[in-house]
Amino acid sequence: MKRALMIVMLLWPGLLLAEDRQVRLYVAQPVIDSGLMKHILPRFSLKNQVKVTLVERDAAHLSIADTGAALFDGLGQTWRIDPVQPSHAGAKKLVKYLRSEVGQRTVFGFAPEGVVLFGEASVAEDIAEDTAPAQDVVAGLRASKQLCARCHSVEGLGGGIGSTPSFSVLRSLEDWETRFATFFQLKPHPAFTQIPDVTDPFPIDRPSPIAPVEMDMEELDAILTYVGAMGAADLGNPLKHQ
Repeated sequence: MKRALMIVMLLWPGLLLAEDRQVRLYVAQPVIDSGLMKHILPRFSLKNQVKVTLVERDAAHLSIADTGAALFDGLGQTWRIDPVQPSHAGAKKLVKYLRSEVGQRTVFGFAPEGVVLFGEASVAEDIAEDTAPAQDVVAGLRASKQLCARCHSVEGLGGGIGSTPSFSVLRSLEDWETRFATFFQLKPHPAFTQIPDVTDPFPIDRPSPIAPVEMDMEELDAILTYVGAMGAADLGNPLKHQ
């Protein structure tokens, strides 16, 4: 008996740690049906090493439904986040992510078949805004230079390939966040871009025509942070785009 108790005591910190890394989340059915959770939860889990399981409301650490602080608008209403168990470490990480600049961009970048379904919460005062730390901007610039500079100018208007717009020009577009967050879906990027757990492998009969761009979601988040912090190109009249 004493030996068994000693084993449990030795394992207890590990059990607590495992519990903190498993979040039980309740999400209203319309949001689930939209596919948003399949878009954002793998990104969160990959970055934070926290597993999220969708559960019934009465078993959740956290809920995204009709109660709590406004999180985002979409599907005809404002969706709110409610930390049912606010002391749970994993749940706190998920709340922080969903309310952060990166998390909000990920939600707003969800555009199945090119249709954006979610946007900024109309109750804006409920949303906490996180200022991007300088080191995140630097990491984003570094990733942009490594992964994007062979085609795009990532600083100013010069450089890159003449037929491709610079980052500062893209930043001038009203939908720049969606374009950057979903760039891997926009031609010609699918032909040569690979993001683990996000993009499909290249077909055997259609390999990448150039050296592939291989990146992870952390690098994409960093690039979004960098572009969000940079100035848009001043091109005079408002840009018109297709």
